[in-house]
Amino acid sequence: MKALFTLLLLSFLTIGIHAQPVRIGLAKYGGGGDWYADPTALPNLIAFCNQNIKTTIYAEPSTVEIGSSELFNFPFVHLTGHGNIVLSESEAMNLRSYLDAGGFLHVDDNYGIDEYFRREIKKVFPNKELVELPPSHPIFHQKYTFNEGLPKIHEHNNKRPQAFALFIEDRMVCLYTYESDISDGWEDEAVHNDPPELREKALKMGANIISYVFNQ
Repeated sequence: MKALFTLLLLSFLTIGIHAQPVRIGLAKYGGGGDWYADPTALPNLIAFCNQNIKTTIYAEPSTVEIGSSELFNFPFVHLTGHGNIVLSESEAMNLRSYLDAGGFLHVDDNYGIDEYFRREIKKVFPNKELVELPPSHPIFHQKYTFNEGLPKIHEHNNKRPQAFALFIEDRMVCLYTYESDISDGWEDEAVHNDPPELREKALKMGANIISYVFNQ
């Protein structure tokens, strides 16, 4: 499975006009948290990326359960919500195998997920720590430049936005965006009534994430 997935990634993760179409996934998890939050976020991000950084991503994301073998069909999986996450032992093992094999997980704290995600990711990588990314990290300097690092989209707790990552050797396998609410910024304008410049900032940072993952 791992060797096959690695070969699939090599064919998928090429940005440009000749790239093979690729699907990205929305992670479904147990524990009671609203994994289905922000339903318009990923479709809007995909449309923005396809138009502005010339990705070839299918317009609609696919829902995928963390414990499913289908997880290995997606080079990029997004997870969000406001509440509890619980991973079984088999789900944690499956997620670790997926990340070991070349997959990528983006977790966006939608204000409420932090303590649960930090607890559950320890089941996946007990010996790894989340590392805060400095503003100089390449993920903030793809097509779009964010000299101050992760942008703040919605204010709730008067805390600064932070981007954390997990690495396997030198490869980033998980990005955790905290106190930013970036995926809310990807949603339809009518959902949060964000001004256009704020939504654009969120979408540009999202495009940077996609670009970095597909090229690292």
